[in-house]
Amino acid sequence: MKQEHYFSKKPVSWLKVKEISETIRGFPVTLKLGSGTFSAKKIDPGSRLLAAAMQIKKNDSILDLGCGTGIVGIIAAKLTKSDVLLTDINKRACMLAKENSKGISNISVVCGNMYEKAQGKFDVILLNPPQTAGKDVCFQMIEEAKEHLNPNGSLQLVARHTKGGKTLSRHMKEVFGNLDVLAKKGGYRVYISVNN
Repeated sequence: MKQEHYFSKKPVSWLKVKEISETIRGFPVTLKLGSGTFSAKKIDPGSRLLAAAMQIKKNDSILDLGCGTGIVGIIAAKLTKSDVLLTDINKRACMLAKENSKGISNISVVCGNMYEKAQGKFDVILLNPPQTAGKDVCFQMIEEAKEHLNPNGSLQLVARHTKGGKTLSRHMKEVFGNLDVLAKKGGYRVYISVNN
């Protein structure tokens, strides 16, 4: 059977849940991961690097776009006093993200495609783009980030530099007019563009 794509609304595979415990940025977290979602067996190295390197100020409002089971948004919520919105197209990922973020008062999770449920503007948009969904989807996420960011807000994106990251980072620079690298590890880079 062909492996199901995590960038789908309703995974049809049997749900197998795996619980893991990790410490990221000094915060212990317990996560439920599930089949039919992105990185179903462990925290993806890109998401781990983004969670470790993202720049969050204590009053930043945050959108974790394509949140998966929620690790990046959960760590972000511990760094800000403001609201953190997690959104994903995958209903199973949203269900697990809700479960994983229970008890964290400044997180809300909504299910929707890209920005369709992201009301208002944010100080930070965090993105581990669904590269297997194709370049057009990833480019659209970058382009639409601009209209969902406050002035001086930032898009912070993680990707493998040699596997699409170069192309995505170039597009970030085209859209925003600026680009920096926040972190590099294991072939991954965290890129940041500011909405000047």
